Amino acid sequence: MVISSIVLVFTTISFAQSGGILSRLGLGNQKTLTDSKIASGLKEALQIGTDDAVRLTGQPNGYFANEAIKIPMPQNLRTLEKGLRTVGYGSKVDEFVLSMNRSAEQAAPAAKSIFVDAILDMSFTDARKILAGGDTAATDYFRETTTDKLTAAFRPVIEKTMDENAVTRQYKTLVGQAQHIPFLKSQNIDITQYVVSKAIEGLFYMLGQEERKIRKDPAAQTTILLREVFGK
Repeated sequence: MVISSIVLVFTTISFAQSGGILSRLGLGNQKTLTDSKIASGLKEALQIGTDDAVRLTGQPNGYFANEAIKIPMPQNLRTLEKGLRTVGYGSKVDEFVLSMNRSAEQAAPAAKSIFVDAILDMSFTDARKILAGGDTAATDYFRETTTDKLTAAFRPVIEKTMDENAVTRQYKTLVGQAQHIPFLKSQNIDITQYVVSKAIEGLFYMLGQEERKIRKDPAAQTTILLREVFGK
């Protein structure tokens, strides 16, 4: 009888400690959730988050009007930019920057099917690890598993859009004009790859923002399943 009581006490303490640990991990009442429910809740959250991220970036001004992800002149062309603005080519520089952002905005929707496939391929182990991770654990997971596919999908879209928007021609014109500016050294870069990488970087930034909202903001937990899995 005494032994049974001792076992009961330690069992109660163990459960209480487990609940505290789970609470500190930000997992709410997940000790009572099955792997299936956790995976379903996470996948639902990711579907919402990725849809919103793609929608926000893949519309006119999705990149250009958002200072957090707007694609600027490449870093190693900033001196060129300053020089061109000084001699009156500021409007050409602005057109070039706008065209890069327009190309990214048109490429963003290609991410949707890639994100869907990544969500469907996610295992129970992945789901639990992501759910117990940091504020952007899912975004980090997508960055690791989809960057190569996103790069392959974005590049042809951006190349085509850049040609249509005359980005490449504008870029070559700007570099050519720099040759006539005394003491201004111009540099050639793979402008397509630059736009692709910045477009993907901006997409993941927005996805991270959406993930934080779903994890922390009850108003963003718009379904019963999301509240059950993410609710504190």
